[in-house]
Amino acid sequence: MMPEKSGYDVCRDIRAINEDVPIIMLTAKGEEIDKVVGLKLGADDYMTKPFGIHELLARISAVLRRSKRQKNKDKELFQEPFMFGEFEVNPKTYKLYKQGRSIDLSERELKLICHFHDCPGEVLSRDKILNAIWGIDYLGTTRTLDQHIAQLRKKIEVDPSNPCLITTVHGVGYRYEA
Repeated sequence: MMPEKSGYDVCRDIRAINEDVPIIMLTAKGEEIDKVVGLKLGADDYMTKPFGIHELLARISAVLRRSKRQKNKDKELFQEPFMFGEFEVNPKTYKLYKQGRSIDLSERELKLICHFHDCPGEVLSRDKILNAIWGIDYLGTTRTLDQHIAQLRKKIEVDPSNPCLITTVHGVGYRYEA
């Protein structure tokens, strides 16, 4: 019932950009089908008008609590070492290991490696990577990402000018060749 765009469209647009941001739909549409559609489109909760401010605050707290628990779970997933190409990555120490040699990683480099590790063979757009690593509010350019990829390639590629692990898909983004 919003001007120009429906709440469903707004929810769908937000989910296309960021799957993690909490969404509570506040609406006059109270039919069961409306609630089902809203939740299936990605809303974390759905409240119909009229509602009390205390209930709204309690629901906001609950959604944020669930979101925080999920973020903590995600962090735990990347505490154990894993393989990235021929490298062993240890997220706890921010290091790569290969043949007894260790290489220090910055926080962004580690996040990039973890993100690529989650999506082997998938072409990731620059915008998708920026949103995942820098956050949806990042206002910089994709050039920042390109520079970080170049620095990371210096650490993980035999020949950084001819990369084999993280390849460029021209006009789109990057792909991890697992």
